[in-house]
Amino acid sequence: MSLKPKKVDFQETWDVLQETVKGVITLGNVPRATWNDRFSDVYSLCVAYPEPLADRLYQETRLFLDKHVKSLLDKVLRAGEPSLLRNYYQAWMEYSQGINYLHRLYLYLNQQHIRRQKLSEAEIIYGNMLPDSEEQMEIGELGLEIWKRNMIEPLKDSLVRLLLEGIHQDRIGDAQSVSSDIIKGVIHSFVGVQEYKKKDNLELYKSIFEAPFLQATGDYYRREASKYLQECNVSQYMEKVTQRLHEENMRSHHFLHYSSYSAVRAKCEEEMVAGHLAFLHSECGAMVFEERKDDLRNMYPLLHPVAGGLTVLVQHVMAHIKERGLVAVIGLHGENMHIQFVESMLGVHKKYKELIQEVFNSDQSFMGALDKACSSVINHRMNPKQPCRSPELLAKYCDTLLKKSSKGMSESEIDDRLANSITIFKYIDDKDVFQKFYSRMLARRLIHQQSQSMDAEEAMINRLKQACGYEFTNKLHRMFTDISVSNDLNNKFQAFLKRDNVDLGVNFSIYVLQAGAWPLGQANLTSFVLPQELVKSVQMFELFYHNRFSGRKLTWLHHLCQGELKLCYLKKPYIVTMQVFQMAMLLLFENADSLTAKEIQTTLQLNNEQFNKHLASLIDCKIIVSSTEQLIDDSVLRLNMEYTNKRTRLRITTAMQRESPQELEQTVTAVDEDRKLYLQAAIVRIMKSRKVLRHNALIQEVLSQSKAFAPAITMIKKCIEALIDKQYIERTPNSSDEYSYVA
Repeated sequence: MSLKPKKVDFQETWDVLQETVKGVITLGNVPRATWNDRFSDVYSLCVAYPEPLADRLYQETRLFLDKHVKSLLDKVLRAGEPSLLRNYYQAWMEYSQGINYLHRLYLYLNQQHIRRQKLSEAEIIYGNMLPDSEEQMEIGELGLEIWKRNMIEPLKDSLVRLLLEGIHQDRIGDAQSVSSDIIKGVIHSFVGVQEYKKKDNLELYKSIFEAPFLQATGDYYRREASKYLQECNVSQYMEKVTQRLHEENMRSHHFLHYSSYSAVRAKCEEEMVAGHLAFLHSECGAMVFEERKDDLRNMYPLLHPVAGGLTVLVQHVMAHIKERGLVAVIGLHGENMHIQFVESMLGVHKKYKELIQEVFNSDQSFMGALDKACSSVINHRMNPKQPCRSPELLAKYCDTLLKKSSKGMSESEIDDRLANSITIFKYIDDKDVFQKFYSRMLARRLIHQQSQSMDAEEAMINRLKQACGYEFTNKLHRMFTDISVSNDLNNKFQAFLKRDNVDLGVNFSIYVLQAGAWPLGQANLTSFVLPQELVKSVQMFELFYHNRFSGRKLTWLHHLCQGELKLCYLKKPYIVTMQVFQMAMLLLFENADSLTAKEIQTTLQLNNEQFNKHLASLIDCKIIVSSTEQLIDDSVLRLNMEYTNKRTRLRITTAMQRESPQELEQTVTAVDEDRKLYLQAAIVRIMKSRKVLRHNALIQEVLSQSKAFAPAITMIKKCIEALIDKQYIERTPNSSDEYSYVA
């Protein structure tokens, strides 16, 4: 084959080429040699000399295809409407494959003649050239456009009507007169005929088929929903709707283009769910109250896609969790109330979290409802005038687990329970109240060496830090630091005594604690005359400490001190751990067989509260006996020489190791004072950066910065007034509703 342009007789060449075109478009038998010859003919016509004949070839091919499709239309119509879909489908399958082959035969015309004449998208958009309405299309595109114009346009109404009837028969389960593959093929021909388009290639499909199909689908399922509502209860209705949605989804995947899937489902949901929301919502309350998981599992996917569909169900779930939570925690009492509270609340949280995960696929709306319900229960106040007790109870729960007294539990079990307690902690509004109680109890555990494990203590503080930040646990970390520093200090004190050859006569160790980090306060301080046996130890430590640190003041908290005393006057020796005040009382009997209560108090210089509390504990444990049942000044006290105990090492506990009502009140008062200082600092910070701010804006800023507690508006207003009095801020001259920072 020569590639040089040459003179070509168009009519003679076209007559031969037309026969092959006809064979190709009708899927006839075209030998390879014939194909190659006709391929060469197309090339020869496109490069003919002296003038290319490509345009004439294009026009003749267009006329041929136009005539061919019209003849196919006559053939399709000839058999009548009952066979219309089948005949159309057969004609389309033959034609669509044939036009594809023909497109390849005309490869040179397409690539070298037609494509070069086409305007690029950039030329149309950015250039001054307008697209020519008569612009030539590639042969494959031309064939499809002719099919659309000559076949689909005349038949579209009949085709769509028959397609909708066929799909309707499939819905109602009747035997179809036309196979589902034919229905699918006809529908997809509306897509295939415009696939070559770069834009709006589904326009024909959507306009002539999808729109009427969605209309028919809506009408059908509206009737179905009405029928089900008359025949079924809500459980049966949901099951049927779920089944029909599934069936329609499968039908869409079988018959339709994928772009229609979501639209069809939305139409079904609109008619069977959104149209009957009031009915479904009216049943939500009973389902949630009775916790009918199967019904809720069916309800959720029905309501989820509908705008506003889940709102009522979420509200019912939240109200139900709140109600169950209040039932679980209201009315608790007794010594282990804190354990009952935390574990009951954890039980409620775990139960409904699992329900939401199982039934509602962990939907965030329901998780949010769980959080709101739990927060409401945990921060519920039995008496609006009294503070919420949750922070105190949670702190006590942690204290119980972290103490040595938590018997019967392994370390891993204790760790799991402490980890779970953080769930409750996150819901607490007044986290600063929890911090106050927790720090008091931690101090007591550290000072009295009651911690089960220092690793467990640190792990718990780290959990709190993750939940609330370093600032929240700063003081707790400093308490730990003080304990380790004190151990080092004791070693240095012992080295100091050894260097100076000083014998104290007792084993003496001390904790030196920072006043700012430890919640010990000065409320329980009392005058106290140290027993002679301890005077030298205290004096030597003060000498040692002041030599090492200048400018520091030591305050002795005797009410927190304890010691071990060996009782050698009984049938067998006992080693007893007790408070220093109790030890001082017993040491007085070294030189006297009996003493009156007045004499002991006068000698030790204790106030009435501390004296009565510690002496009563010695009498209660029967180490000392009293001449009177009620303790009075003249009561004669003596050692119980008949005292026995199965254990040779024991501890005398006192009421001071438990929170007294006064201490609870002190904790709440301390929290209020801390809050006022925190709010005042926040207001000054905000005003310093803003300079001028209106009242409501300042209130909102303060609320947004308060992470550890939810401050009352009245408290914020009082803090603003206090800062005005202290001249940190002032009201602006122009407005009483606006404040400015006083530099």
